[in-house]
Amino acid sequence: MISNKKILVTGGAGFIGSHLADRLLKEKYKVAVIDNLSTGKKQNLNSKVKFYKLDIQSQKIAEVFRKEKPDIVFHFAAQIDVKKSIENPIKDAKINILGTLNILENCKKYKVKKFIFPSSVGVYGNSKNLPIKEEFSLNSISPYSVTKLTIEKYLNYYQSQGLSYTCLRYSNIYGPRQSAKGEGGVIAVFLNKILKGDKPIIYGDGKQTRDFLYVDDAVEAATKVMYSPSGSVYNIGTNKEISINYLLALINNIVKKDMRPIFKPFRQGEILKSRVSYFKAKKELKWQPKYNLSKGLKQTAEWFGKII
Repeated sequence: MISNKKILVTGGAGFIGSHLADRLLKEKYKVAVIDNLSTGKKQNLNSKVKFYKLDIQSQKIAEVFRKEKPDIVFHFAAQIDVKKSIENPIKDAKINILGTLNILENCKKYKVKKFIFPSSVGVYGNSKNLPIKEEFSLNSISPYSVTKLTIEKYLNYYQSQGLSYTCLRYSNIYGPRQSAKGEGGVIAVFLNKILKGDKPIIYGDGKQTRDFLYVDDAVEAATKVMYSPSGSVYNIGTNKEISINYLLALINNIVKKDMRPIFKPFRQGEILKSRVSYFKAKKELKWQPKYNLSKGLKQTAEWFGKII
């Protein structure tokens, strides 16, 4: 790897972005971070990164590009709450579509060599077949995943303008530093409640399934595509399907509690079943997940135990 390259991480004070920034610094890259700290936290930032407190919709973003001249941009800043995207799709689109276009226009202007975009397996909607593969039809069922798909389409255009890109369609990522507020991710929400002695809430019957990916594996995949061919799209998951009921039982077992859930009505925009094939990533990137759910949950529970 060429470690003198300059890298910009948007959302770099957030959950995944901060882990990515740490990894890039470890590999001796020069890292700058843009984050408006709406959900990101300053304590997540390594002291070696150059930090710009900015919203991705701001016109001041151009100054960062002019000053930093990044070679590679990882665009992790986003509105990620599915529930909020349904309540206010216009606000969701302003952040996730217009904000991203602001970043992309600057990538084009300042001749960024590579743009890496974390998309979502949500772009497939409720897939009839599992595991989900890259060639499956795209049927987003929430405004949030519609924004992800929209940016994927825009990237085809920006590629024609000379910008190289790769999309990573991630399954459900979890791990230390994940927010337990709102749509912070079911694992973070469950751990936060259980460790505080509160009953976790399950929406629906709990039989809906997810493919849970540990954050270190997600970051590893992101670093693997820095020099991959332009226009490539990869599913990044574990090819394991876990029900929410089973997840709760696993967490209870790890933290030695027996918290019974409160069941509430199923929420609109939620996927019923998910299991993601990583065959293409394994074949082309030599990537595969290193963490099983039990190991990842133990490390995540440890971290939550320290902050609660």
